Amino acid sequence: MVERVRELGVRDARVLSALAEIERHRFVDPALASRAYDDTALPIGAGQTISQPYVVARSAELVLQSVADPARARILEVGTGSGYAAAVLARLFGEVISIERVRSLHEGARAALRPLRIANLRLVSGDGAAGYAAGAPFDAIVAAAAGDEVPPSWGEQLGAAGIIVAPIGRERQHLTVVARDPRGGWLQRAVEEVRFVPLKRGTE
Repeated sequence: MVERVRELGVRDARVLSALAEIERHRFVDPALASRAYDDTALPIGAGQTISQPYVVARSAELVLQSVADPARARILEVGTGSGYAAAVLARLFGEVISIERVRSLHEGARAALRPLRIANLRLVSGDGAAGYAAGAPFDAIVAAAAGDEVPPSWGEQLGAAGIIVAPIGRERQHLTVVARDPRGGWLQRAVEEVRFVPLKRGTE
């Protein structure tokens, strides 16, 4: 799996090492364990998926390219899902908070992550579309669900030099890097086409 991700263009050795350290089979249904190390998204229940390893790695790499001091960086992940991406991010950054709107997924991720004892990772149950104001400001926000635009609350919770890495679009989605414009607006850079579940508001 790691070699496949490398072949697809992820070059940062820190990201590749994190992928090698986090056992993806821990985060999928036992019936899908034989496919855990395929570079593909897999269903995890509640209409959601565990993200494709390449996309997890690419998102992390984009944040690393923008954060001055990863060891001290505070990251918000929107959409915990299985907990896999959160575990990878926690290998790379100082503090990770991951928020999930579906309670059953939040509990499942907590159970999957418990044996790993990742001290710098905190899971929160709540509406990720609203961000997590209690933990702000963040050096980066990484989203695992696609909306038509970045919710204003995410920008409000971002540090002055922070970035957002999120899929944007409905019918056609692009992994996008959003950063502050020195003139007060926002700059968006579409990186590549992706496919994510839609960003939803509220909890269930």
